[in-house]
Amino acid sequence: MLWLKSMPTEQPSPRSCLFTVRLWVEEIGPDQHEVRMQVKHVLSGETRSFRQWQEEVTFILARLSNPQTEITANAGLPSSVHDQ
Repeated sequence: MLWLKSMPTEQPSPRSCLFTVRLWVEEIGPDQHEVRMQVKHVLSGETRSFRQWQEEVTFILARLSNPQTEITANAGLPSSVHDQ
C-alpha cells in the first residue's frame, strides 16, 4: 500500500515589490550639481521624489516590509505624492 503525504495546495508567495527608479543630475548653480531621484511603487502608483539616498532607501524598505498594507493604505489617494 502506498501512502501519499498530502501536499499543501497553497504555497506562500515570496514578498516582493516592483519599483521604477529614475535618477538624474540637476544643475543647481555654477559648477554645482545634485543627484535627484524618483521612485514609483508600480502596484500602487505611489511616486516619491528624493534628494537624499537614505530617504529613498527608507521608502523602498518600508514598502518591502509590508507591501499589502501599503496598497490598502494608499487606496483612493492621488498616484503622485512628492517629498522634497
